[in-house]
Amino acid sequence: QVQLVESGGGLVQPGGSLRLSCAASGSIFNINVMGWYRQTPGKQRELVATVTKGGSVNYADSVKGRSTISFIRDNAKITVYLQMNSLKPEDTAVYYCNLKSVINNYWGQGTQVTVSS
Repeated sequence: QVQLVESGGGLVQPGGSLRLSCAASGSIFNINVMGWYRQTPGKQRELVATVTKGGSVNYADSVKGRSTISFIRDNAKITVYLQMNSLKPEDTAVYYCNLKSVINNYWGQGTQVTVSS
């Protein structure tokens, strides 16, 4: 099993920045893709960004150029970051951390990001 703890959400003004963090521990050895997704009420969860253990990144068009995903990994823990800049009201959502191995898919509990003046 893998345990995920997210942090860093909150209220930010349009144009502002936030950094989300996801600390993962447990059976992390086989994790090969890490990512962030987001969801708003009544809509499906959507991809924000992913990064492979080799460092290949993928961003949704809606956040490309404004967001950076990164990670730190050792034998005991993986920490995944999502730096978001130039935030817009449409970025308001619950953001979920996601870690995948070949056979498992793990989700965090979600952290609320609200972009509003």
